[in-house]
Amino acid sequence: MTKLEQGIQFMQEQNWEEAARLLTEYIDENPADGLGYVNFGNLLDVLGEQERAVTFYKRAIELDDKLAAAYYGLGNVYYEQEQYKQARLIFEKAVQNGLETGDAYFMLGFSCVQLGNDKLALPYLQRATELNETDAEAMFQYGLCLARLEYVKEAKPMFEKAVALDPDHADAYYNLGVVYVFEENAEKALEMFKKAVEIQPDHFLAGNGIRLMETEE
Repeated sequence: MTKLEQGIQFMQEQNWEEAARLLTEYIDENPADGLGYVNFGNLLDVLGEQERAVTFYKRAIELDDKLAAAYYGLGNVYYEQEQYKQARLIFEKAVQNGLETGDAYFMLGFSCVQLGNDKLALPYLQRATELNETDAEAMFQYGLCLARLEYVKEAKPMFEKAVALDPDHADAYYNLGVVYVFEENAEKALEMFKKAVEIQPDHFLAGNGIRLMETEE
């Protein structure tokens, strides 16, 4: 096992000190390998040292401008810093350079959502659900994006998949309730709103939905 592999293993075990030591040694011994910088950047990001992490990701990209993992790490930092435009551009680079993962497409799509561009986000979020069929949040966000674009019928199965994968997803139940309102199925709508409040008692929108439905009865 190389020092890089050992360092990654220590990171997975949350042994940050040993991870830092081994990754530093690996970089010293392999200064031209961008992966050392990427993983040290990942470590710094986990430890909350985002500005230093950016430096390491950028160094990795200087060494190998096709290194998708470096773009993904850098994109995450920009996203966490709410620099959504930069994040979108960097996540695009990650995908263009072969990072064909649900997480990469999800973050690319969600960066577009944060920029208010649901039409651009839609295919990326769809791809995220295709690549990771067990990601409840991806299903939910894809459904929400569809709903905002007025594809309510298409959104419904996404919300259903989200609650099947995560039975405690209050927002997915609430949005299912909204779909049932559109379908004029008051009984099911009320059931979904109540389920959302059962999971999250302070869910304002679901609570409001219950009051409106009960007033109309």
